Amino acid sequence: MAGPDRLDPPSEDPLLRLLFPELATGVEWGLERTERALAALHSPHRAYRALHVGGTNGKGSVTATLASVLQRSGRKVGCYTSPHLCSFHERILVGGRPLSEPALIAYANETREAIERYGLTFFEAVTVLAFHVFAREGVEVAAIEVGLGGRLDATNVLAPDVSAVTSIAMDHMDYLGGTLAEIAREKAGIVKPGVPFVTSERDPALLEIFADVAHRAGAPMHVVTPDRVRDVVVAADHTSFLMTTRAWGDLEVVTPLVGAHQATNTAVSVEMLEHVPDALRPERRALLEGIRAVRHHGRNEIRAIDGRTWLFDVAHNPAGIASLAATLDRLDLPRPRVALIGVLADKDWRAMLPPLLGRVDAAVLTVPPSAPADRRWDATAAATALGTDSRVIAVQGFEAALAEAAARAGSGTVVVTGSVHTVGNAMRLLGVDPLS
Repeated sequence: MAGPDRLDPPSEDPLLRLLFPELATGVEWGLERTERALAALHSPHRAYRALHVGGTNGKGSVTATLASVLQRSGRKVGCYTSPHLCSFHERILVGGRPLSEPALIAYANETREAIERYGLTFFEAVTVLAFHVFAREGVEVAAIEVGLGGRLDATNVLAPDVSAVTSIAMDHMDYLGGTLAEIAREKAGIVKPGVPFVTSERDPALLEIFADVAHRAGAPMHVVTPDRVRDVVVAADHTSFLMTTRAWGDLEVVTPLVGAHQATNTAVSVEMLEHVPDALRPERRALLEGIRAVRHHGRNEIRAIDGRTWLFDVAHNPAGIASLAATLDRLDLPRPRVALIGVLADKDWRAMLPPLLGRVDAAVLTVPPSAPADRRWDATAAATALGTDSRVIAVQGFEAALAEAAARAGSGTVVVTGSVHTVGNAMRLLGVDPLS
């Protein structure tokens, strides 16, 4: 059974053949393999402080923001996120920068025996590599994004100073459960005894689940309620808002991450940093400057390329598409707007397409070439299912589909979305480097 994007090795990155032997793919629940491999490497994940971030959407943005702020405050910071857009190098950053290929290969060689001995899957191996890299590079603190779920995710071997779950939506139901409540309990599995826990979830029933889990663990729970984020302004190159805090008073916050949901994600980062140990808490200036400096590509990222506007967004579930649609409503992007959409077969594309199609003038449905063979949707069938909507066409070849979307947009806007694969493949063809 194939696993989600962040857990399976993308076949198009040749670096992976140099880093790892043949590894199992998909999801193998349990922490035992990861714990044994880390123990064989002298527990590198205990060598630095950590902040742990889960949730259905937004956890990568929160993780990147935490790393940026802590780096601006003078710390040597590790940042671990997944999946990547164009290059494996994006997943493991030290001091805001990727490691060189020789350094990554050297560190992978140091972990290989333990990885092979305990039969780690791809994501488990990458997690062990990241934790080993951070220890060997001497990081002081690491911001770590959960891969899938929380309770049995490989990253959950951490003993963090603060943990967070952004919010809950229907996604990965084959692995996490068929209801929001079941998914919430899996994601709340990163709550640790006595460790502050932050969430921006708004559903009262799910908040009750979080509160119960936190109470049982003796973990102080802090909720970023909607009223904490005020006067949100969304522009094509930033989002600004006001927020009141205990540690820094009233803040005028500006993040380069675009969208009202990014104001909430940033607020989660700020709330987490309020509850780190005193010695780790950034000063006000470092906090605001770090937020301004964050980079997390492919999230409502807007670029001018070849005389037209491109918006790249990795929305891959109905909740993500809803956030993208809300952002499109706030931005006056040039018309015509044409969407280039590639969705994986196990996603609810029937719920995803209508909100997006209502905000564009045309759409090209296609299949990203890096998508796993068993998860490639039938773009032609999806276009046919839309019936008489002549604005929507399917183009099988990805490069041809990209060219068609660009031609239809003219000097307008192309919105590239549907999956990490779609955005990453488009960026590669357009020469966009997420590490630049």
